[in-house]
Amino acid sequence: MMQTNFRQTLVIPAHNEEALLPRLLDTVDVARAGYSFGAGAIEVIVADNASTDRTAEIAAARGCRVVSVVTRAIAAARNGGAAHATSPILAFVDADMQIHPETFNGIERALADKDIVGGATGVTLERWSLGLIATYAMIIPIVLITGMDAGVVFCRRSDFLEVGGYDERRPVAEDIAFLWALKRLGRSRRQRLTRLRSVKAIASTRKFDRHGDWHYFRGMARLAVTRLRNPHTTEEFIRKYWYDDRG
Repeated sequence: MMQTNFRQTLVIPAHNEEALLPRLLDTVDVARAGYSFGAGAIEVIVADNASTDRTAEIAAARGCRVVSVVTRAIAAARNGGAAHATSPILAFVDADMQIHPETFNGIERALADKDIVGGATGVTLERWSLGLIATYAMIIPIVLITGMDAGVVFCRRSDFLEVGGYDERRPVAEDIAFLWALKRLGRSRRQRLTRLRSVKAIASTRKFDRHGDWHYFRGMARLAVTRLRNPHTTEEFIRKYWYDDRG
């Protein structure tokens, strides 16, 4: 019989993540074991986004609920997983990340505060270099100004439904748009987003491992120049970098 008294649901969108999904699930198991309401109060849903490898098989073997999402878009995968959630709290994390052991307790404490509409844990990187530090440093001011962050994103399920979930028209930056929507909703109620910096997730550096630690700066500069010549460059870049490239 399916358990129906979950307190939190962790949604993991995944496309061909057989290599890194087990690493994430190891950290999820640790965080569930340390959760104050017990490991059984955490529901884990893997939204299998048209994988052609063993992603779904691995997730099922690890006790996750597997939901198939055919539309090849990360926003659709996040929404598809959330649509099957049965808990009052939703959390989302990418399959190549690792979560902090106190993640679920941190989320629980944050949303016990009625002044908080939702938020994110923030991230650190699995390795560092001068190029990675420069990239990270470029992003931090945006985080500080907006109050929005990455990592494990969380909110109440009722608020997720009220803002309409993730915008499936966006192939990328759907997470930023979602947090903006939550922020606007919170402002209307005098609530705010929060950042759980004490339970940061660990972000994968696989794109940097594949393309080089300074590739972000080179790529953005090249994109800015070529877009002037071809307005479709951005869409092509997004498809190749975020959807076709498994590095």
